[in-house]
Amino acid sequence: YNTSTTNNKDKKSTTATMPKFNSFALAAAILLGLSSTASVDAFAGLSKNGGIASKSSLKMSTTASDVLWTPSIKSGARDELLGPINKYCADLKTVTRRTTRTVECGPIKFGSEHPIVRQTMATTNTADVDGSIEQIMRCADKGFDLVRITVQGRREANAAMSIREGLFKKGYDIPLCADMHFQPKVALLVAEAVEKIRINPGNFADGTKDFEEKVYESEEDYIKERVNLMEAMYPLVEKCKELNRCMRIGTNHGSLSSRVLSFYGDTPRGMVESAIEFADICRAQDFHNFVFSMKASNPLVMVQSYRLLAAEMYRLGWDYPLHLGVTEAGEGEDGRMKSAIGIGTLLADGLGDTIRVSLTEDPEFEYEPCNRLAEIAQTRLAAVNPDAAARQAAVADYEDTRDITAYSRRQGALPESKEGDAIDVSAFTHKDGSVFNVITPEMLSKNNADYLYKDLGFKTAVGMPFKDVATTDSVLMRTVPDVEDTDARTALRRMIESNMGVIVPAEELEKKPVPNSVALMSLTDAVACDGKLPNGAIRLAVEIDGSESEELIGKIQDLKPAFALLKPRDDLSNLHASRRVFEIIKKIDSDISVIHHFTTDTEDSSELALQLGTKVGSLLTDGNGDGILVEQSGDIPHFSVDFLRQTSFSLLQGCRMRNVKTEFVSCPSCGRTLFDLQTTTAKIQEATGHLPGVTVAVMGCIVNGPGEMADADFGYVGTIPGKVDLYYGKEVVRKNVPNEDAVDELIDLIKSYDMWKEKEEEEEEEVVAA
Repeated sequence: YNTSTTNNKDKKSTTATMPKFNSFALAAAILLGLSSTASVDAFAGLSKNGGIASKSSLKMSTTASDVLWTPSIKSGARDELLGPINKYCADLKTVTRRTTRTVECGPIKFGSEHPIVRQTMATTNTADVDGSIEQIMRCADKGFDLVRITVQGRREANAAMSIREGLFKKGYDIPLCADMHFQPKVALLVAEAVEKIRINPGNFADGTKDFEEKVYESEEDYIKERVNLMEAMYPLVEKCKELNRCMRIGTNHGSLSSRVLSFYGDTPRGMVESAIEFADICRAQDFHNFVFSMKASNPLVMVQSYRLLAAEMYRLGWDYPLHLGVTEAGEGEDGRMKSAIGIGTLLADGLGDTIRVSLTEDPEFEYEPCNRLAEIAQTRLAAVNPDAAARQAAVADYEDTRDITAYSRRQGALPESKEGDAIDVSAFTHKDGSVFNVITPEMLSKNNADYLYKDLGFKTAVGMPFKDVATTDSVLMRTVPDVEDTDARTALRRMIESNMGVIVPAEELEKKPVPNSVALMSLTDAVACDGKLPNGAIRLAVEIDGSESEELIGKIQDLKPAFALLKPRDDLSNLHASRRVFEIIKKIDSDISVIHHFTTDTEDSSELALQLGTKVGSLLTDGNGDGILVEQSGDIPHFSVDFLRQTSFSLLQGCRMRNVKTEFVSCPSCGRTLFDLQTTTAKIQEATGHLPGVTVAVMGCIVNGPGEMADADFGYVGTIPGKVDLYYGKEVVRKNVPNEDAVDELIDLIKSYDMWKEKEEEEEEEVVAA
């Protein structure tokens, strides 16, 4: 498990990795082979410990009634026969890669015995053979292991053959993956040309994408439609098996079939069950050279779906590799952050064998974040990194009670107001997630104070700051201005009077009191002094480093601090020490707000986004954490307060906590894209990026458009060259709008639903004396 590029061409048979079946499972398969209809009770009488047999161990399945379908989840048959879900990763206490079979894809291999495969997708028109070859070669030279191309029809399938031949002639054996939607017959054709086929269970057999609600009187009615799935998949599976092609069963949250949506809803469970059906067809034909993916633009949905699929594979006895990705992540730091939240979280669980970071940028720019996420994953892996293993082993034992089948956020309480308070202490944190920043006394000087107000997100009127929608909630000051520094003390007082929390170490406040401040102490010290506050302080905040005993953490109930800063010691695994702290807090039934305290010495903004998304996002996706404080280490800060504030809000918004700016769901472009996606996205962001609480989806084509816009308020979707459709939710409200008019039409549409506000112009402000 490492991140180096491999070009291993030796072909090992995967037959030896086929699961062994006991007599109960074999008997069930035989009985099912005698049955003429598919039934939800096909596994009746099978021992709970019997496992799941592959029907193909007896004969190949050619019709839906021949397939040994996985037992029903809705009827309870799966739980009854196999027991409940009990694990989703190899080890909850150490980062251990999930053991998988090896899946071959030309010269590369997917699986736990091989490096994480890094892939991207071409943005060229596939029919442009020369342009596609040039871009794919650039991607290969950059370091990618695989490139996906879009195949809409026969023209593109023929072009794929020419692209493959052209790459071979130029000495490039990088495998290609054909991205297939709606076209089973074209998939058969292109399988002759490329090493891998990605099929989308949501539209591969259905042929069209609609939101027509279907009503199923019973599960048997739902199951009858498996005939269509089998008819579409059977020939392709046979072709892939014959040619030793690889397949990705790639479920997408935005393109679940209307059949699945009607039966399971727009849920992670629906995504998983959709993929399992297609896997059952593959397994019934003794075809096992495939991987799964569970992509979504919402990282929380994405993480839950992959964990649920992994859990199902554990109890089914399956060992297929996983391809990870957050679809339509966007661009810049936001896109990298969102990808890191989803991909980084799962890699920290030991899940994932191949990854793609989907950005609305040229594919070459996806390599650095993709490769970096793989590198970060390796540094956490206990089996190959003794330091990581030691940090994970150093965390005291705890019981992990997280429920991976559903997302539930633990929401800490706001600081309580008391009689006599001069300020509103409840505003020191925010119910949807808090952002804290670190400031220094120099920033409060007469010449700098106005710039600091702006960096902290204050609005000002006649020089006086007041909080706005994206203002920092509280600040941490390691040192404070001298009492004699009137200008700095005045600026600090104004911030406090605007209900911003000012957190200062208790020992500093003993020397230089700050009225209405928050005294910061380690939990150990706070217990030792029984929470006694220094002069001027009106509330206590405690620091937790992850090494505390359960008994010591329990003292929080007596101290009643306003909030806690959680920063595990360097000799402890941040992930596991933090999870332990939250388990103890849950056990003692404390409602304290816990702010993740993240320190960094990086000077690279992309690295910061990836580290934050991976290390803190992995905890927030568990529902654990009430905010973020980013503190720079070293003598020279590399980022402004403003940048760290905005980056912190991006983390919270990416974790679906606090929304302070327009949320963009933007596809990464491919050969199906019907307009210049990067330029158009930039125009839309410039025009609509100031609308907190509004979500705008920008989609290059219809494939994932309406579905991936499930969380969006408005959609901008390419339909035919030069024209777009505008959506409100999932409904088309303006059709065939010319590209040159579409941004203005989108603004008009937002206004028509009373969700528009004009941009605020910055005014020159008069600074008043204290």
